[in-house]
Amino acid sequence: MVLSDKDIRKYIEQKKIIIEPLDPAQIRPAAIDLRLHENFRVFRNNAHTHIDVKKEFDVTELVKAKKDGSIVIHPREFILGSTKEIVTLPPDLIGLLEGRSSLGRIGLIVHATASFVQPGFSGYLTFEMSNISNMPIQIYADMRVAQLAFLQMSSPVEMDYSKLVNKYQDQEPPTPSRIWKDFE
Repeated sequence: MVLSDKDIRKYIEQKKIIIEPLDPAQIRPAAIDLRLHENFRVFRNNAHTHIDVKKEFDVTELVKAKKDGSIVIHPREFILGSTKEIVTLPPDLIGLLEGRSSLGRIGLIVHATASFVQPGFSGYLTFEMSNISNMPIQIYADMRVAQLAFLQMSSPVEMDYSKLVNKYQDQEPPTPSRIWKDFE
C-alpha cells in the first residue's frame, strides 16, 4: 500500500516520518517532493585507470554549487547530488525514490539504481545523476528534483537499517560509494 497525502501528513505529525526541513507544499498526492542540496561530487576521470570494488577508493571531489546555486551537468556526465532534506523512516515503511518526469524529459536521470530507501534509514539521500541528452543541463540547489513515496510493509521489520552495520546511515551530502566495505 502506498501512503496518500493524508497519511503522509499523519505520519509526519506523529513523527513516524521525519523530513527536515519540510515545507508543507512539498507534500504531493502520493509522495513528498525532495529538493537538491548545494553540495555535489564530481568524478576525477584522470585519478585512476579503473575502480577495483574490493579496494578502498576515492574517485570523486566535493564541489559546491556556484554563487547562483547552479551546477552544469554535461552530456554523458555522471555526478552525485543529495537531498536538501534529512529523511528518517520508521521500521514499517519503505521509501521509493523517483525522479521528476519534467527533468527526465530533458535527459536528466536522478537515480541510476538507488530508488529503495530501507526501513529505519536516517540521513540525506544521495542522487546518482546523469545527463543522457546531447546538451548541457544547468540545475540549481533548492529545486525539486525527485519525489519520495512511502510503501507500508506487512509488519515492521525486526532489524531496521539503523540497527545494522551499514555504510550510509547518517551520511553527509552527498556520499560516494563505499562498496569495498562489502568485502571487509
